[in-house]
Amino acid sequence: MQSPSTARPSAALRLKNIAASGAIVVVACAFYGSLPNNTKALLSFYGNEQFAISGVGFMVFAATAYVAMLAIYFLSDAEPGPSKSLRCLYLLGRLLRAPRAVVSQKLDPKDRLALLTTLLKVFFGPLMVMSLMQHCMGAWAHGSNAWSGGFDGGVPELFDRYGFWFLMQSILFVDVLLFTVGYLVESPRLGNEIRSVDPTLLGWTAALLCYPPFNTYTGKLLGAPVSDFPQFDNPDVHLALNLALLTLMALYTSASVALGLKASNLTHRGIVSRGPYALIRHPAYTFKNMAWWIGAAPLVIAEFGKSPLLGLTALGSVAAWSALYVLRALTEEDHLRKVDGDYAAYAERVRYRFIPGLI
Repeated sequence: MQSPSTARPSAALRLKNIAASGAIVVVACAFYGSLPNNTKALLSFYGNEQFAISGVGFMVFAATAYVAMLAIYFLSDAEPGPSKSLRCLYLLGRLLRAPRAVVSQKLDPKDRLALLTTLLKVFFGPLMVMSLMQHCMGAWAHGSNAWSGGFDGGVPELFDRYGFWFLMQSILFVDVLLFTVGYLVESPRLGNEIRSVDPTLLGWTAALLCYPPFNTYTGKLLGAPVSDFPQFDNPDVHLALNLALLTLMALYTSASVALGLKASNLTHRGIVSRGPYALIRHPAYTFKNMAWWIGAAPLVIAEFGKSPLLGLTALGSVAAWSALYVLRALTEEDHLRKVDGDYAAYAERVRYRFIPGLI
């Protein structure tokens, strides 16, 4: 088989790129479907009486549409080169034929980037696509129910039953949409080509522990005291703190908006210094954790009411989750600093990681 580094731009190369990308998409979907915690998401129906779609149906549609768009891209590219998917498959082929030789040799940087990028997309691609559909359908269902009216309790009941969830799902939809596009689309012409993927086990571990299915085990280890919709006894406090939580989540999503097409984990795609990134280096982590602290408040207070030890345990659990995100920030910075000098220059301009003037 001809190496992708020597293959000439031709119709054959275009077809190989399409075939390789299609194969990786199939593998990604199969991997997602093989995880037991995703069975419910795939077999459930989303939407309402007007329109509903199954998880499996949506995944098949999304995968087919994505492969079709990739085919159009590869066929229309004026100067086609071997795609990262094709490079990855060539590398895996060499590994199967001569595993010792491949392992003993230092990987070509382009091959290593292709392998890590493919692994990244296989894990996060289906996860983001399915999450995007769930948030979209969730926002639509709650919005439709809120629009229908008929609430004896007025605005408070409307907010608790549908308003909060419509706003939360809408906010998360925007966030996940940007990351979905970021993972699935990269091109030098768009300025979001993946230059590097974190090669360290610590960096990958810190990131994956925050996503399913791994976050289930993280929750068992650290505890899971955070409520998505915390309940407070005082109606005014309940409304005010949940509006604050939604505001923090909107600010969290504003960091994703600032990243734009460069949104993705574990990658270096160029430094972004606009929006909240002009003030602190990790605004998404800051705002998400602040929202989580509000979400944890009722349980922490309740546990302190039982005993100081239980209260401190609950408080320590929330702190441990925050510490995990601090670790993510540190591993990300370590990766970005090793690629080139761009991040170091950015860190000189934006001195604080999490809180302006403090941390």
